[in-house]
Amino acid sequence: MSDVRITVIDREGVSHQLNAPADMNMNLMEVCKAYELPIEGTCGGMALCASCQCYILSDHVLGAISEDEEAMLSEAFFVKDSSRLGCQIPITEGLNGLQIQIAPEEI
Repeated sequence: MSDVRITVIDREGVSHQLNAPADMNMNLMEVCKAYELPIEGTCGGMALCASCQCYILSDHVLGAISEDEEAMLSEAFFVKDSSRLGCQIPITEGLNGLQIQIAPEEI
């Protein structure tokens, strides 16, 4: 497998081009953290905090939202229809070209 290219817009509006390995069982939150982008992932990727919320900007088909992810998003701030938790999006070859924006920090 090869790396996939992901575009991440940070909270300042700056666009970052990331290369993410599709063969290492990583998720989007972990990739963002590896690039030292401001995405917290306080719960360590267990869908328990919503601190890795992001907005999906491209038309990629992602896996269904789990009940845990839906519950966290229902309690989070700044939620949009395109909101997802980065920790719940596994990096696969099908994500090549994905575009996301990191949600604002909770107040």
